[in-house]
Amino acid sequence: MSLIKKIGLIALIVIIAIQFVRPASNKSRHILPSDISKVYNVPASVQSLLKNACYDCHSNNTNYPWYSNIEPFGWWLASHIRRGKEELNFSEFAGYSAYRQRSKLFSVGRSIEDGTMPVPSYSLIHRDSRLTKEQKGLIIGWADKIKDSLNNANK
Repeated sequence: MSLIKKIGLIALIVIIAIQFVRPASNKSRHILPSDISKVYNVPASVQSLLKNACYDCHSNNTNYPWYSNIEPFGWWLASHIRRGKEELNFSEFAGYSAYRQRSKLFSVGRSIEDGTMPVPSYSLIHRDSRLTKEQKGLIIGWADKIKDSLNNANK
């Protein structure tokens, strides 16, 4: 057997073997009492936009695409979701301090306004996460309203 065939065979074995090493899934069966929608008024139109554009990476419930079952893509997604939840987790929003909630709502508005969220690699594949100018305005207006109510409550 030639060296190239041996390398190809080893690579094939490694690719098959890594398919059995799966990351933990980010699927919760319940909406937690700490979910942002349980503690603040989230209009249905905003909730729909958040679910389509944000919740896969920023909540405890991800809708996984088909390619997440192929490693190493599943590992990459798990890492991306973990980092997203570390930054902001809508499922655990009520557990944040009032200061952190205001800060996160400010960041939501700013990130949507400057186009850094949703991340381009996500929007490329998930077409329904692409936000129109009006949709961006709806989320930003909602986030500002909640942030302002938090500011007024702490005066």
